Order: sequence, then C-alpha cells, then structure tokens
Amino acid sequence: MNEQQPNTLGPDYFDGVYRASTDPWQFASSPYEREKYAATLAALPRPHYARAFEIGCSIGVLTAQLALRCGHLLSVDVSETALDQARQRCADLPQVEIKKMQVPSEFPAGEFDLILVSEVGYYWSPPDLARAADQMLAALPPGGQLLLVHWTPVVPD
Repeated sequence: MNEQQPNTLGPDYFDGVYRASTDPWQFASSPYEREKYAATLAALPRPHYARAFEIGCSIGVLTAQLALRCGHLLSVDVSETALDQARQRCADLPQVEIKKMQVPSEFPAGEFDLILVSEVGYYWSPPDLARAADQMLAALPPGGQLLLVHWTPVVPD
C-alpha cells in the first residue's frame, strides 16, 4: 500500500489561525499551558544557557519565561502574526531575538547549548521532521541539550 505522507503545515495556515484568534491555544491563560511551561522549565538541568534556540515560539509566552535563563535566546516561528505578539511580549528582554524562520528549510548558523522544540514536531511532515532532527543534533555542541515538548494525542490538523 502506498500511503501518502502528510505535508508540513506552513505560514499561511498559522497566520490564518492567529488572525482568527490572537491566542488560539490559550497559551497566556490556560492552566494546562501554565503547568506545561513550569514543567518545561523544571526539566532543564542548568540554571543558565549561554545560547538557546526556541523553535515555534508562537506569541512568546514561554519565550519570556525561558529568556530569564538565557544569555541569548533566538526564538522563531513561521507566523508573522504570532511573532508580532511575541515581539511585544519580549520587548523588555534584550537577550531575546525573534525572527520569522521556517525550520527545516531555514536554520540558523552556529551552535546552541539548548534547543527547545515545543508543540511543533507534529506539524512537520516525516521527511521535514527527520531533516530538522539532523539539523538540531548538528547544532548542539558536546553537552548541549535538546528538549522536546509535545502533546501526544491525535490532533485534527
């Protein structure tokens, strides 16, 4: 049987979601999200990371919390609509750099001692997920950490 591979969801999809609702997943208000962010930060074994990379920062709620533990934090998303909110939320955090970037077709140069992928992997096609995994592992120096946070039940999109 030849099963068709799903496509990676792109910027148009996410811009539409954020135009329909400024916080479609209730990142800023949900008790579940608050607990998830606390658990995510608690899972990090180091108190400080010199150079971190967050893939899928959305509206920047976790970004603002993670930034307090980073010398430099590059946070990216495919949705310019979401990034507008992230830039506002993190405006007083000079260590945060927010960019529109579509991983894995775009990936920053250099190494990161922390790479965080939260609630993104299931939006990538299997080939893009494999490519992103290779890129992330290559960007981690010895002792670098990769933290994956994902909802595991099936999602409609």
